[in-house]
Amino acid sequence: MAFLRGLLAVIAGLFLGSLVNMGLVMIGGKVIAPPAGADVSTVEGLTASMHLFEPKHFLFPFLAHALGTLAGALVAARIAGRKFLCAMIIGCVFVLGGIVNVMMLPAPLWFEVTDLVLAYFPMAWLGHRLVAGKTVRQA
Repeated sequence: MAFLRGLLAVIAGLFLGSLVNMGLVMIGGKVIAPPAGADVSTVEGLTASMHLFEPKHFLFPFLAHALGTLAGALVAARIAGRKFLCAMIIGCVFVLGGIVNVMMLPAPLWFEVTDLVLAYFPMAWLGHRLVAGKTVRQA
């Protein structure tokens, strides 16, 4: 039963985390417009126009990765009996997506390092801590 609960917690966390991630990616282009001449509708267009991006253009991708991981880890830890393990599984899955992203898109090194180091495991840990910190304490 504990395994099934953990599995459902991870699935729910991945689903919600992905929704948050995609929502922020979609909103990001409306808040901070892509550079003039950049085609962000395809991976090829994004790759070809990456040199036009300024640091401000990387804010929403970072927020999407970090807050998507945080939301997913929060949900997984809230549902699961094994809160830390399920939150870290969310972090692992999302960091794998981040690694694939780094391999596919030629983003600046500073962004790749910041994203991989700060957006995934720290946010998964924080999601776990936010849930674990809400346990009822005995007087």
